[in-house]
Amino acid sequence: MRERTGLRKKYHLTRKDREINDKKTVEDLLKGCRLAFISICAEDEPYIVTMNYGYDPDRRALYFHCALKGHKLEIIGKNPSACVFIFRDKGYVDGKCEHKYQSLVLRGDIGVVSTLEEKRYGIDILMDHQESDSDPVRKRNFKEDTDYDIFNMLRFDIEDISAKECL
Repeated sequence: MRERTGLRKKYHLTRKDREINDKKTVEDLLKGCRLAFISICAEDEPYIVTMNYGYDPDRRALYFHCALKGHKLEIIGKNPSACVFIFRDKGYVDGKCEHKYQSLVLRGDIGVVSTLEEKRYGIDILMDHQESDSDPVRKRNFKEDTDYDIFNMLRFDIEDISAKECL
């Protein structure tokens, strides 16, 4: 992961009445949701992809697993800046033209994990986040160190969070 040389532009919500300021609510969303929409860009080419994630509150990071090569990795290699969107859908309110939701917009850098130790750590975070009982999945899929060679692990370091809701 690269070291930041300057501060990322801070954005503000236009609808202050919908801003989530409660840190526990933000943490609950990070811990409770399972899908993230990752937005990245290289040159003039934006790209967005939906991925399962694991949240690590101690490192203030999200972990994702992906293929060993592909378009996403090419873009990340050129520009590690990313925006991640996490969304809890509470449903459309028929007759009111209104949608109930909670959402997070995260800004930070994303990169490929470089060590086997952190790859193991990241996949454990991801599986514990996604699975109600991750041990059987872990035992079935990860018997040897070489089992980690078939995928990449990405880490997104959270620098800023904007949180919003309409309940």
